[in-house]
Amino acid sequence: MAEIVFAAGAPHAPGLIGLLEAAPADVKDVVAVTYRSLADAIASARADVLIVFANDHLANSRIREYPDFLIGMAAEHRGPFEWFKPWIGCEDYTVKGSPEIAAALFNGMTRRGIRMFARNENLKFDDNISVPVLLTNFAKFGIPMVPVLQNCTVPPIPDQHRCYAVGQALGDFIRNDLPSDMRVALLGSGGLSHEPGGSRYYFIDEAFDRWFLDLVASGDHPKLLKELTLEKMEAAGSGGTSELLSWVVVLGAIGSKPASSSAASVPCCGTCRPICRSSARLRERVHGTGKIRPGARGPRPDPGPEMVRRTARGVRRP
Repeated sequence: MAEIVFAAGAPHAPGLIGLLEAAPADVKDVVAVTYRSLADAIASARADVLIVFANDHLANSRIREYPDFLIGMAAEHRGPFEWFKPWIGCEDYTVKGSPEIAAALFNGMTRRGIRMFARNENLKFDDNISVPVLLTNFAKFGIPMVPVLQNCTVPPIPDQHRCYAVGQALGDFIRNDLPSDMRVALLGSGGLSHEPGGSRYYFIDEAFDRWFLDLVASGDHPKLLKELTLEKMEAAGSGGTSELLSWVVVLGAIGSKPASSSAASVPCCGTCRPICRSSARLRERVHGTGKIRPGARGPRPDPGPEMVRRTARGVRRP
């Protein structure tokens, strides 16, 4: 039976790369340390493949024919897609793919009643894949990656219950269909609270973010599935917070496990995440990485124009 040796959830805010040079030194340090720790954890897991679930930003399919899950089957994954380069502000990259594992994933999920789509050509990656790949310097590991882009935007989207069921099927596929000596890493890329392009573009629902990560850390998946509703995510940030459903897929694959969490507090890019780690088993871990504003957890006064200038896009209003 193949083994899940690493699992993680991480944000992919484009400003982590595109705006980082304008950020204060403490912000740069926290981002660097956070993603370096994620990279070290991936390396120490000695995985044979990384399967990444990330949301698609309407880049790869037309709305009237939009797949809920789209597997990238290319032998190489290149990014970012040309149109997104000025927006993300990052360098080009190439990551090894695995058409064989991607095909096995498609077939295995189909046998388990999960309808996925797959494409042989290189998918159009934006911050969904580009940010975690570049900030962890993933290409240097030489580990094949299988990306799965999921629908978190075009209704009706798969809710938390459906995504968790997809994760359970994914875990069963890994353990029973892949070679017995294969070591598999999982990453959910997206979230937490943000509203891209909406009326609350720079708003961060810190209370929601801390609530979610505390709940993930508790390992109480029944409670998470009951309370992490589409309506609750929409209230925390329309069109963006639902990216957390990629984390839910990963949680479904590993099952209920407690975690420990700690928070690194920095302002950056309008999307903020505490750090969350799990060591429920020696070889099966959950890591959540990210950034959050400094200060206490309660409401804060308006930061004023100086804070707006200093934090670039990382303005939070109560």
